[in-house]
Amino acid sequence: MPFLTRPVLPAGTLAQAPQPVLPTGDGLVLRPWRADDAPAVHAAFQDPLIHQWYIRAADSEKEVSGWIEEWRAAWAGERGAQWAVADADTDVLLGRVALREIVLGDGVAEVAYWTTAAARGRGVAARATTALAHWALDEIGFHRLELMHALANEASCRVATKTGFTLEGTKRSALLHRDGWHDMHLHARVQGD
Repeated sequence: MPFLTRPVLPAGTLAQAPQPVLPTGDGLVLRPWRADDAPAVHAAFQDPLIHQWYIRAADSEKEVSGWIEEWRAAWAGERGAQWAVADADTDVLLGRVALREIVLGDGVAEVAYWTTAAARGRGVAARATTALAHWALDEIGFHRLELMHALANEASCRVATKTGFTLEGTKRSALLHRDGWHDMHLHARVQGD
């Protein structure tokens, strides 16, 4: 059965080139993950706040090395795009920003992020999300980016609002965390916002 519309982004849009390095212009850089990031990611995942809002745990650096391999492979498969957020001068890992659930044909992806404990309160998540949204919407041509966070995660709500993601509603009992089902805020940015 033929489609009545053409794909927003054709297959190959991402994988035709290496994953780019995206400078934020204000002291951060979004760069592809490297194998030597595993110890820093493992350390970040020992933070109780990561445990509160993120549904995975990191039991070992070896496990995290596997995640990094998956993150790198997701680019080639155009299923996801994950960046390490690092200090532009020192390359110290400050967090992660990603496009998940990519559907090129619809021009849609979900934005996700986390920051290390040492990076919190410095605008790292907002600066990285702004750079990623600009690249995805303005340079690549995605039509819609969604961002979800637990309703109780007020810091993530501030990041979403600060970066131009409009609150569209609440998805009730949408994600299971270790303390039970969380209602999730759904924010989005579309081309032209």
